[in-house]
Amino acid sequence: MNSNLKYLGFLAILPLLTVMLTIDYISEANAIKSAGTVTGQYGSATKDKVCGDKLCSQTGGKVAMPSPPTSAQPEKKEMKPAMEDKMTKSMEQMAPGSVLKLARANVPATIPLHQGWYSGESVYFIITDSSEQKHADTITKAQGWKVELAPLLAKAPKEALSTTYMFTNGIEGKGVHGFQGEVFTSTPAQADKYSALTAHVHVTWNTGKTPTVLKSQDDIKQAEKAGKVTLTPVEVVLNMPQIKWPGGQMKVKEDKKLTDETAYGDAQVLDINTEKMTVTFVAHRGWGGVEGKTIYYIVTDATPSDPAAMMGVTNSPGNAKLIANAAAVDLFQFMNGIKGTGPMGFQAGIGASAPGDSNYSPMWRIFMIGWKDPSSAQLLETRGDIDFYQKEGKIDVGLARPMDSDHVVNCPFIDPFQ
Repeated sequence: MNSNLKYLGFLAILPLLTVMLTIDYISEANAIKSAGTVTGQYGSATKDKVCGDKLCSQTGGKVAMPSPPTSAQPEKKEMKPAMEDKMTKSMEQMAPGSVLKLARANVPATIPLHQGWYSGESVYFIITDSSEQKHADTITKAQGWKVELAPLLAKAPKEALSTTYMFTNGIEGKGVHGFQGEVFTSTPAQADKYSALTAHVHVTWNTGKTPTVLKSQDDIKQAEKAGKVTLTPVEVVLNMPQIKWPGGQMKVKEDKKLTDETAYGDAQVLDINTEKMTVTFVAHRGWGGVEGKTIYYIVTDATPSDPAAMMGVTNSPGNAKLIANAAAVDLFQFMNGIKGTGPMGFQAGIGASAPGDSNYSPMWRIFMIGWKDPSSAQLLETRGDIDFYQKEGKIDVGLARPMDSDHVVNCPFIDPFQ
C-alpha cells in the first residue's frame, strides 16, 4: 500500500479511533446491556451483560489507550494536527507490520431497488432479509435477487420497528405482491421514527370498491374509514433500508474504483440508478458462523451518529433498542494486529453467524478485539478462535461504545456474485 493510500486510510478511520477512546473492555463477548455504569478515564462504559433476558454482573479490565490532554481542550481546528500525530504514533505502536491481503476483499454488489411512497412522495429502498420464509421466497422470486432468511428479526421489539403497508390487490404494480408500491410511515429524515426493520400491514381493497393508488398513511386510513380497504397486520419483519427518500439519499462514494486494498471509506454506495432501479454497494469480505465461512456484507445504517457519518451511512437511532435484544448478533472487529481492510485498518471482521444459520441476523452489536501484544497477532477466522485467544489472555474483547452510546449496525450479509 503506497503512502497516499495509507494517509487516506488513516483519515477514514480517524473519527472512529477518536470515539473509540470511550470503549471499556470486558472479558466475555456475549450480548451486553448497561444496567449501571463505571466511570473511567475516558467516560462511562457498560459493566453488566445480558444472560438471556436478565442482567448479570461482569467484571472486566481495560486496554491501555492513549491518554487524553490534561489541560483544557483547545479549539477543534487547533487540536486536529496534534490528535492526528497522537493517533499515528498509536497505530504505529499497535501494528506489527504484517499485512493480510484478502482476494476480492471489496467487490461491487448491485441490488434491485423498489419504489414506494411516503407522504405522497417517492421512496427508493432495498429488501435484504425476512424473518419468515414465505416472504423471503416471494420477494426473492419477484426481484430476482436473494432475500436472506433471518428468523431472529421476529424477536425485535415493536419500538425498534417502523410500519410499512403492502398491497395484496388493487392497482397492478411492482410492489412485493405485484400491486402498487409499499407505503412507509417514516424516512431517515425523521430519524427518531425511522427504522430499516419494518413491521407490516396488508392492505386489501374490498369487493366492489374501485382501487386507486394510495401514497400515504393518511390516504390508507381514510380509505379504511370509508370502507374501501381492509387492513391486516402481518407477523413478519423485513429489512428494507431506504436508499433515496424525499430530500435525501445515502452518500455516494466519489472514488468508485475498488481494489483489494481499498480503505473502508466514508461512503458505502457506488451508484444509485432510479432508471435501471438498482443500487450498487461496496460489499466487504469477512468471516461468519461457527465454521468461519467467507461472507460478504454491506452497511446501510448505524447508531450512534458519529460512526454512521464516518462510514457514510444512515443514522438510525432506533437500532440502539436492539443492543440487548435477541434480534441482534455479535460482530467482532479489530483495533490492532494484522493490517487489513477492516473498518479500523486491521484484519477483516468476524460474525457470530452466517447466512443460512438459524441465528443469522443483519443487525450487529459491534465488539472490538485488541491484541495485548500486537506483534504476536495471528489471523482469526471464527468465534472459536476468539474464545481461545481470549482464554489464553492474548486478546481483550469488549463492546464498542463510541460516543458512550449503544452501537448497533445494519450489515446485511449478501451474495454479491448472484
